[in-house]
Amino acid sequence: MEEMKKFNENERIEDKIEGRNPVLEALKADTEIDKIYVMNHFKDPILYQIVKLANQKKIPVSRVEKGKLDRMSEVKNHQGVIASVSQAKYVSVQEILESAYEKGKNPFLVILDGIEDTHNLGAIVRSAECAGCDGVIIPKRRAAGVNSGAYKASAGAVNYMKIARVTNLNSTILELKEQGVLIVGTDASANMSYKDPDLTVPLAIVIGSEGYGMSEHVKQKCDTLVSLPILGQVNSLNASVCAGIMIYEALNQRMK
Repeated sequence: MEEMKKFNENERIEDKIEGRNPVLEALKADTEIDKIYVMNHFKDPILYQIVKLANQKKIPVSRVEKGKLDRMSEVKNHQGVIASVSQAKYVSVQEILESAYEKGKNPFLVILDGIEDTHNLGAIVRSAECAGCDGVIIPKRRAAGVNSGAYKASAGAVNYMKIARVTNLNSTILELKEQGVLIVGTDASANMSYKDPDLTVPLAIVIGSEGYGMSEHVKQKCDTLVSLPILGQVNSLNASVCAGIMIYEALNQRMK
């Protein structure tokens, strides 16, 4: 349990949330927002809703020219609104497990091994949240963290998903296994179909990086490796697409 305890840091980072729907979802989720910058002379109904909700929550709103938003923007698609957030909160792995058991369900986690594209991270978190996953685990090094790009790609799902960022993915996987969590990795060379394993048990699905898949160390620690059928000329799926298919296969089994 030593590694699990290490991650109970509730680590916080400063960042921005950009775009109408991500900012609106952040407000609805009571994300701690320092200030909202909205474009002058807007006519969009969602921006009106954002300003109204921000006023109700006593969050400062600053009306600025589009050029200032353009300079502030990291994803270059702010849609007329940017929220400055003081914290994106990471939780511990143990907190994710305990939260699942408190709900009387088998834990359902997604582990990301070296996903570097923030849009892929956001898309995976979105799929995980929609499917009722309990948490997403990401490594601290050589991987995307929760930033404005991830917020945007997740369409606000980051606000509702427990995310743990760990120092050592291999140690985390071993400790999950010790607690009875089945580790299922996705690998194009695996002989077993993604539909074959029982995914209703305490589960963590491992999704590898966009270019290289899972690292050898992580692959060796998986209980089961599965593959998705590839019938075309391109030999691999996008990481977020692969994750979505695996997550919903698990959900389908659990709903039965």
